[in-house]
Amino acid sequence: MIPPSFQRIIDRFQRLSDPKQRYEQLILYGKKLPPFPESLKIPSNRVAGCVSQVYVTADFDQNELLTFQGDADALISKGFVGLLAAGMNGLTQSEVEALTPDFITETGLSASLTPSRANGFYNVFKTMQSQSRALERSRVQQA
Repeated sequence: MIPPSFQRIIDRFQRLSDPKQRYEQLILYGKKLPPFPESLKIPSNRVAGCVSQVYVTADFDQNELLTFQGDADALISKGFVGLLAAGMNGLTQSEVEALTPDFITETGLSASLTPSRANGFYNVFKTMQSQSRALERSRVQQA
């Protein structure tokens, strides 16, 4: 089941017929990211397997829902971070865990992604899931 936040993203991309417009929309997601502190650009927040420098962090808000932030030195990679943060922010850890990256095909983006970019998207996705798992483990251990 696709969460409503991701369904809205899919719907937005499906309204765009031109691959160039889809890339512009993706880049817009990256531009909407809040500034990412330099102090968080550390190895444990770096997304492995990306050609560009990509960083993501996960945290819980006051309602125990996940919030993600990140940055990248490449527009498309930063767009992936922004798109995934927009979709995952406000979800529970179990909802994030249940996600699969297959939804990207429904956006129409995957048809025009190079193998390197598709791999980058997948690595950002998996890193965000991994960080949410680590955050949940830490919370359980502290309880």
